[in-house]
Amino acid sequence: MYSTNQAMLYKHHVHDGQPYIFYIDIRSGGKGYEEFVERAQKEDGVIYIRGKVSKLYRDNGKVKVVGVDTIANKTVEIDADLVVLAMAMVPTPGTKALANTLKIQVGENGFLKEAHPKLRPLESITAGYYLAGCAQGPKDIPDVVSQASGTASKVVSLFSGEYLQLEPTIATVDEELCSACRICISVCPYKAREFDEEKGIAIVNEALCESCGSCVAACPSGASSQRNLTDKQISSMATSILKESENKDS
Repeated sequence: MYSTNQAMLYKHHVHDGQPYIFYIDIRSGGKGYEEFVERAQKEDGVIYIRGKVSKLYRDNGKVKVVGVDTIANKTVEIDADLVVLAMAMVPTPGTKALANTLKIQVGENGFLKEAHPKLRPLESITAGYYLAGCAQGPKDIPDVVSQASGTASKVVSLFSGEYLQLEPTIATVDEELCSACRICISVCPYKAREFDEEKGIAIVNEALCESCGSCVAACPSGASSQRNLTDKQISSMATSILKESENKDS
């Protein structure tokens, strides 16, 4: 889309010029993007050539562009005054280190990843950290403004109440079963565990707990569990599902 925009701006300033765009795939999935590309072709005369440039060299003061038009199945040669490379947008070098510090997931392309693309597009997996703009991936200005407004609303709602709402499945510790091994402290990815020296047991910082269940799985004494998600409850849910399946089969 930025290449299309730059080609249109060039045409508006150099009326007798002819802009070309070599492409493989045109990603115009946003609102009005497809119409924007069509307007560039019809009104500004931008020529799109599906294929890759194979060679660039100077020739009599011009830049010779040699490429292949994969639709017409022929070689294309263009005498250009200016050649612009459309660079990909990549995350800043410190993104991964920041994500590790804040315990935020990173996507396959290195950008910060949201908790869920449909249900929680502005939130990270760590409570209190929200995503907006190109930190999450390449975006244009309208998308950035819209996302920033949504993130600001999330922050305002977070501080509007007198108390913070916690997840109903946060971890808890049975003080009588805790053996003070501190394994749960070492495996907690959100640093929501600490050791109470007076009681001699591990305790949970409920404001930091994200209900991931790592401590429950690692606890050798069975002292760690999740509220409203105990082994007995899980077993009952599984039994109920199996009974429903048996009734349908019969």
